[in-house]
Amino acid sequence: MRNLIFLLAASTALSACAVGPDYEPALPQVTPQAELSAAAAGPFTPDAPPEDWWRLYDDPRLDALVAQALAENTDLRVAAANLARSRAVLREVRAGRSIETTITAGASYGRESGAALGTDAVLPEGDMYDAGLDVGYQVDLFGRLSRAVEGSRADAEAVQAAYDLTRITVVAETVRAFADACNAGRRLEVARRSVEVQEQTFDLTRRLLEGGRATAMETSQAGTLLEQTRAEVPTLEALRQTALYRLAVLTGRPPSEFPREVESCAAPLQLDTPIPVGDGAALLSRRPDVRAAERRLAAATARIGVATAELYPSISIGGSVGTTAGSPGDLASSSAFRFSIGPLISWSFPNMAVARARIEQAEASQQAALAEFDGAWLNALRETESALTQYARGLDRTAALRRGTEQAREAARIARLRYDAGRESFQIVLDAERQLATVEASLAQAQGQLSNDLISLFLSLGGGWQDIGDQAPEEQPAP
Repeated sequence: MRNLIFLLAASTALSACAVGPDYEPALPQVTPQAELSAAAAGPFTPDAPPEDWWRLYDDPRLDALVAQALAENTDLRVAAANLARSRAVLREVRAGRSIETTITAGASYGRESGAALGTDAVLPEGDMYDAGLDVGYQVDLFGRLSRAVEGSRADAEAVQAAYDLTRITVVAETVRAFADACNAGRRLEVARRSVEVQEQTFDLTRRLLEGGRATAMETSQAGTLLEQTRAEVPTLEALRQTALYRLAVLTGRPPSEFPREVESCAAPLQLDTPIPVGDGAALLSRRPDVRAAERRLAAATARIGVATAELYPSISIGGSVGTTAGSPGDLASSSAFRFSIGPLISWSFPNMAVARARIEQAEASQQAALAEFDGAWLNALRETESALTQYARGLDRTAALRRGTEQAREAARIARLRYDAGRESFQIVLDAERQLATVEASLAQAQGQLSNDLISLFLSLGGGWQDIGDQAPEEQPAP
């Protein structure tokens, strides 16, 4: 018994010695603390972007829709279920380090072996009753269990990051669907206004034709331009309706229950203030996809230790206490009492080929996870730099089209005045109005694209999940 107690104490002391590499947080082989290069060429500031970035638009309708999407979106519900499952798996792995207990009770009819009891006599047949408690504890001598817990914890944290990624994607797509509906509404306004102007022009040419001051060709040209502009209206109405359907589904409702208050929106989402984008270091710590890749790398590193522990003996301490008797009344007697206690050692020695092959597999998985992590942060920087560039150049394009629209509008006004004074042909008026309609449509489309570029920029910055708390699935760290 003293030897057994000594073995238990020694095993417990050695259980903190975990084999395999200790994980060191992976750091990119660059200096991400530097400012994002594309941020210097646009209306950006190095301030940290707000977590609830959609509130910068100051639109109560949008705020309400985002809140509903976060509460009802089906993709987010799936991600939440996956997170709950990963936490349950972690609890299961942790339970492997606890003492296992099993209560048994049974009754049977038969005959025991006399030889097992050291006699040549044939024992009588009869009833047999048994009740007992079995206790087992696996000594984590070389850290196999602790490494398994470490890997499972990292897996759960990776799933937490995946949940965060789903959250910010749902927010961004909700804002995008709202913006698409408003952008389509704006383009519809422009198209309908152009239709009204061209209807007036067409009516004028018909009156002039009746009065002999215009030709049939001029009337046909005016009618052609009018119908071309009218043809844009159904397409834009479909774009707005499909955006409303997307918005309904994103907020957990059937398409037919789209938000009616958004149907009349005709103002593109835009910000007139510099956009806070932070720096590279903050970006990589904020992006959920980078955090998920880093946690998967940590899990893969821990599993090298799990595989390495297979090279060494596995020790379990077991005990059993109970009673065995031929009748239920005798179960409580002292003669029916039984117990046993002792260690169980298993070791795949000297054949280590399987264990070493598993170590090689784990090491290869760790190298793959490292490559995935490097790809994740490189892609994060690329996406953000691209989004910054796209938005900055989109601002330039929109400004140029806005100036072009003003000039086209003035040109159309002058052409009509000169035509009324008899100093220009009607073809000049048609060309001017055609150019105005084209430029106005291009400006409305560019404004819509700019709002989408800004949403993509905020999505690449990775904000919007922090208000739910950046914490591991379990409050208490594994020892």
